[in-house]
Amino acid sequence: MCVDHSHHDDERPALSRRHVFGAGLGVASAAFLGGFALPASADTATTATAPNAISPDEALKRLMEGNARYAGGTPNCTDFSASRAARALSQHPFAGLVSCADSRVAPELAFDQGPGELFVVRVAGNFVNDDGLASLEYGVKFLGMPLIMVLGHTNCGAVDATIKVVKDNISLPGHLGELVSNIKPAVEIALKAKPEDQLNAAIVENVRYNVRELETSTPIIAEFIRDGKLKVVGGIYDLATGKVTVI
Repeated sequence: MCVDHSHHDDERPALSRRHVFGAGLGVASAAFLGGFALPASADTATTATAPNAISPDEALKRLMEGNARYAGGTPNCTDFSASRAARALSQHPFAGLVSCADSRVAPELAFDQGPGELFVVRVAGNFVNDDGLASLEYGVKFLGMPLIMVLGHTNCGAVDATIKVVKDNISLPGHLGELVSNIKPAVEIALKAKPEDQLNAAIVENVRYNVRELETSTPIIAEFIRDGKLKVVGGIYDLATGKVTVI
């Protein structure tokens, strides 16, 4: 059964639609945004009594302790129906995740967290685009989450495909070219260093690149970081061991 934290004391092209959010997410401007009901006040999500009213460092500690349980085969979360009724009323995630869509990467399992604990944005290649940014801004400003982790993983097919596109100048079918264009800047940075293991170097650089993108994202993310209310970190999930390494 999941531990209940509800009483815990403790170089990419410019984002084309980012100007839509230039003034922040105004409560009076809309009742809903992307299917998310906005709180009556931003303060309702960040009150000191909220379950996720913890420091960014405490949130990271909680996240990594959960991963240690998962990798060690001793997870707390086995009953995902626990506290379902309470979660129907509100959500208080303590961390946001930018994760790859790879079916072998399941953030709630990898960090041994139940429903309502993590606010996850998933896309192949774990990069931040307009929609992902808006989702994370919502999580930070209105849900009060103090931590964002960009989570890459070993043997990432999206990054591997991007390396092939960059090196062999090939084109991909459908919308895959658009996806690769978002990963390409990080891959190009990694390949310039002529690493022995190109895939691993590109996976790591892709995470770091997107951490930097988030850290400088105005107005919401950068502001919360500056005020000490938010931290953005990178991590690599090892498919073979289940362990996450913070980079």
